[in-house]
Amino acid sequence: MRHLLHPSALLAASLLTVSCDLQRAPAEAAPPVIIDLSHTYDDTTVYWPTAEGFQLRQDSRGWNDRGFYYEANTFTTAEHGGTHLDAPVHFAEGMRSVDEIPLDQLIGPGVVVDVTEACAADRDHLVTLDELLAHEAANGEIPDGAIVLLFTGFSRRWPDRASYMGTEVRGAEGVQQLHFPGLHPDAARWLVEERGIGAVGLDTPSIDHGPSVEFLTHRALFEANVPAFENVANLHQLPPRGAEIIALPMKIRRGSGAPARIIAVLHGERGPSSDR
Repeated sequence: MRHLLHPSALLAASLLTVSCDLQRAPAEAAPPVIIDLSHTYDDTTVYWPTAEGFQLRQDSRGWNDRGFYYEANTFTTAEHGGTHLDAPVHFAEGMRSVDEIPLDQLIGPGVVVDVTEACAADRDHLVTLDELLAHEAANGEIPDGAIVLLFTGFSRRWPDRASYMGTEVRGAEGVQQLHFPGLHPDAARWLVEERGIGAVGLDTPSIDHGPSVEFLTHRALFEANVPAFENVANLHQLPPRGAEIIALPMKIRRGSGAPARIIAVLHGERGPSSDR
C-alpha cells in the first residue's frame, strides 16, 4: 500500500507544513529555504533531437495610445523538453495522462541519490539497485511516496547540447548519437514494487540512458503509473533527504508530458548543501 493516509489528506498535510514553516517567526526557527529545480525556457533550452525547440513570439511590447504599458507573447513548445514531466501514457497505453496524475504523486519527500562519481566515469551509466541500496545504508530507507531524484551532475553541462546530450546533431541521426546517464530498469522496478515511490526524476534528458532503444525504464515506471521528471536542475543544492519536493506541470488534458516548475523546500535549520 503506497500511503497510509488518503491522498487528499497527505496533500493537505504537506501544504499545511509548508505554509506553517513559511509563517514561522525567525526567533522560533530558521525560515525554510526554497530552491528552484527548473531550467528557464528560452532559445537555448535542450530538446530531444527530433523535437522542435521553445519559441517565444512577441505579440505586443510597449506603451499604447491609451497611456499604459502592455506586453504579451505567444509561446510554442514540444511537451518533452526543458524541465518537464513525462506522464505514464507516454510509454504505457491506457495509463494516466498529465491531467490525470494525482497531486500527491507530485508533492512529497525528496530523496536525492548522488551518483556523480559513477556518471563522471561513464556518461552512459545506468544507476543500479546496488547504488540505491548503498544510498539507503547511508541515509535511511526511501520512504513511501517519495520523489526520488538521481543526481548525475549532468545539469552543470546545460545548455551545451554536445556536452549534455552527447551530440549537437538534430533529427533521427542525432538520436543514434545520444550519450548520458539514466536509471537501470531493474532499479526502476524495485523502486516501484519495494518502495512505492510517487515519482522519480534526474538531471539528464531522459530517465533511460542515451543509448537506449527499447526505453525499458520508462516502460517499467509508466506501466505502474509512476511519472518521471527530466532535465531537473540544481540537485547539488539538496541534501540526501529532508527536502519537500513540489513538482507541478502545466495541466494539459491528455498530455503525454508537460513543462514543469519544480521546487524544493528545505525546512527549519536545513539549508543547501555544498557543491558535491
